[in-house]
Parts: sequence; C-alpha cells; structure tokens
Amino acid sequence: MNRDASVKQAIHELLRQQQLGVLSTMDDEAPYASLVAFAVSDDDRCLYFATPRATRKFANITANAGVALLVNNSVNLPEDFHRAKAVTAVGIARALTDGRLDAARSHYLDKHPYLESFAHSPSCVFLEIRVQRYILVERFQNVSEYRIDHAMDSTP
Repeated sequence: MNRDASVKQAIHELLRQQQLGVLSTMDDEAPYASLVAFAVSDDDRCLYFATPRATRKFANITANAGVALLVNNSVNLPEDFHRAKAVTAVGIARALTDGRLDAARSHYLDKHPYLESFAHSPSCVFLEIRVQRYILVERFQNVSEYRIDHAMDSTP
C-alpha cells in the first residue's frame, strides 16, 4: 500500500472507530471548542453532527463557517505518545435543510442510535462539514495531509 493510500485508510478507520470529536469554531474574540458526537459520509468527504440551535457553537458557525474537528484514539496513557493517532478535519460547516438532511441524520443515528430523541428534537439542527483537508498525526510527530477536491461535487 502506498503512503497516500495508507494515510487515507488510517483516517477512514479512525473516523469510524471514534464516537466523539472536538469541534473548533471561532467567535469575534477567540476560538471555542466543543465536544460533539459525529458521523462520517461513506466517502469520508463530509462529517455530520447535531446541536441545539441555541448553542454558542451554532452561533459561531452561523457567523464564520470555517471549522476544525479533532478526532483521536488516545486513552491518556504514556503509550499514547507512540500509538495514538489524531486526525483534524478542516472544512466549512453548514446547516442542512435540504434533501441531504435525511442522509446525514441516518449516518448519525447509525453510529449513535441512543441519540434518537435528540436527533429528532425540534430545537436540533444538523450540520455538515465539507472537509477540505485532513491532517493525520501518528506516533506523536509523524504528520500527513490528505486534501479533498470538491470541484466535481454536484451539491453546493
């Protein structure tokens, strides 16, 4: 397996194994981080999460759609410095209100069935992160980048 394929596979596996990620947004003054349950599209090009509309993260995204989502498999042990992997997805977030909403909710509930009532709450909004690039860190210092070209996508 070549290096690009192994990086892509490591990202793919990590996104499916982990339940939570740390979402970074930006307000007028400073960055803001939130723990979110997330799901990923079949092709790894989009990430999905849900949040109540009355949250700081949603207000931040409404004002500035640029976000990052950090996902890692560390377990807070010294071995993490050699074994843990982390991937940061950098992209643009948008609320889903069109036909993509059902697919996003389906991916989300396949991964998080215990969040069914939350996912269908009237106060909840689903967001999609169209990933522009992934940054994978392995063995503490080995950094790789995988870029996604959305030029051929049929949806905005």
